[in-house]
Amino acid sequence: MKKHLSVLFLLISCLLVLSACSIGSEDETSKDKTYKVGIDVTYPPFEYKDGDTYKGIDIDLIKAIAKDQDFKIQFEAMDFSGIIPALQANQLDVAIAGMSITPERKKVVTFSDPYFEAGLILVVKEDDNNIKSVDDLKGEKVAVKKGTTGAKYATDNADKLGITVTQFNDSPAMFQEVKNGNAAALIEDYPVISYANKQQNLGLKLVGDRLNGDNYGIAVLKGENEELMKKINKGLANLKESGEYDKIVDTYLK
Repeated sequence: MKKHLSVLFLLISCLLVLSACSIGSEDETSKDKTYKVGIDVTYPPFEYKDGDTYKGIDIDLIKAIAKDQDFKIQFEAMDFSGIIPALQANQLDVAIAGMSITPERKKVVTFSDPYFEAGLILVVKEDDNNIKSVDDLKGEKVAVKKGTTGAKYATDNADKLGITVTQFNDSPAMFQEVKNGNAAALIEDYPVISYANKQQNLGLKLVGDRLNGDNYGIAVLKGENEELMKKINKGLANLKESGEYDKIVDTYLK
């Protein structure tokens, strides 16, 4: 009997040792992993390229979160419309791209706590005094960026507003369409167009009230990277509490 108990005790001890080794191995693998982060660098002040360096609110924020929570990241730049498909294809682990938290996107991705309050705004040529709100757009062409909430707003309301919607892969092409007079207006996130217009003198102006109240979130594929999302939310909360978040935002918007 004692012999059997000794053998049983030895087996249990071995299982516990193997389990501990397995857990340690998983922790080490997780810590050593480099997470691929999808970004869209045509989106200043949140994301843009300065020479060979990525800059912007989103860039600085996710780097600060990664440092706070001790995980590694690697940026992958692409068109905004390709970011969620890339998450679905497991080509990305995380996305931070001035992405508005919407019910439709929540079906596919899990969002972090909101990190920025934005909102859509109507934009026209600087010398256009006829269009003062979306109610003045009947019969006009409106430019939007593919895959954005601006594009969704325009297409959802196209019949109601009596507009034709033209979609572009990037913001600069959209801006140019209006500046050249090929479209009467564009719809863009307020902080993005406000910053771009001041920095680049686009020859555009913002008109009317904000069309909605969007919040930006950091995304992972739904059902994946749940532990990483916990770290992202924890890091974001720490940055807000320490004042580092405000410093990052103020660097670009003040």
